[in-house]
Amino acid sequence: MSFLSNATFSKMLVNLIVVALVMFSIVLHEIGHGFAALRMGDNTAKRMGRLSPNPLKHLDPFGSVLLPLMLAFSGAPIIGFAKPVPYDPRNLRNRKVGEVVVGLAGPVTNLLLALIGAALAYASRHLFLCSSQLGYWTWQVCAYFVQVNLLLMFFNLIPLPPLDGSSLIAPLLPDKHLKTYYQVERYSMPVLIIILIVLPWFLHIDPVGWYLENTAYRVANVLLGLTGYAHTGYLASVCALAAVVMRGPCGRGDDARGDR
Repeated sequence: MSFLSNATFSKMLVNLIVVALVMFSIVLHEIGHGFAALRMGDNTAKRMGRLSPNPLKHLDPFGSVLLPLMLAFSGAPIIGFAKPVPYDPRNLRNRKVGEVVVGLAGPVTNLLLALIGAALAYASRHLFLCSSQLGYWTWQVCAYFVQVNLLLMFFNLIPLPPLDGSSLIAPLLPDKHLKTYYQVERYSMPVLIIILIVLPWFLHIDPVGWYLENTAYRVANVLLGLTGYAHTGYLASVCALAAVVMRGPCGRGDDARGDR
């Protein structure tokens, strides 16, 4: 097998690994939202079977599988989404506090997963003593897992609907303006598309890329640096971006907020 074919195979393998890690992390991100909603008083996700660890209940055939694969093998940033976990904010015991808790549950889940990945990366150092190849690939997968989850966390903390960070906006608004905010929130996706696609591709302005480079990648390098091996250049070498965890309108009345 030539060097070129070896490199091609390695790139394909990395792309498949990253897509699998994105899919796995998206599922746990969504389950985190559902469990938080349940603890805050809304059992919609539980009633609909969306607290199950079964990925088939959460993955969207196009957004979670086909889209990431197509983007990975075309060399484009890997973007995907799972089925949003439904919840009805009217059932929350304290709506303003509950929406913050539910909204931040996904990013917090990704932070915990990143810390677990860093711990596993640290443990994998010992595998180098018995098998350099096994140890390298174990550490590499753990490193990708850390970065994918930090990307998910920081990306979703952007305070722009439909991302999870927008849940911090509602508690700051007077009650009389909440209904208007929720209505406007449903049509915010075009703004996000402009920021993610139009600005970087056509105007060569990438505020989200700059933000992720100075948050997710810096934290990842700190965590992975503690394992004894620096891991940099993931964005350039794999061209992967955190998944967009989308949510839409709840559809349970004009006062109902969107799914997460």
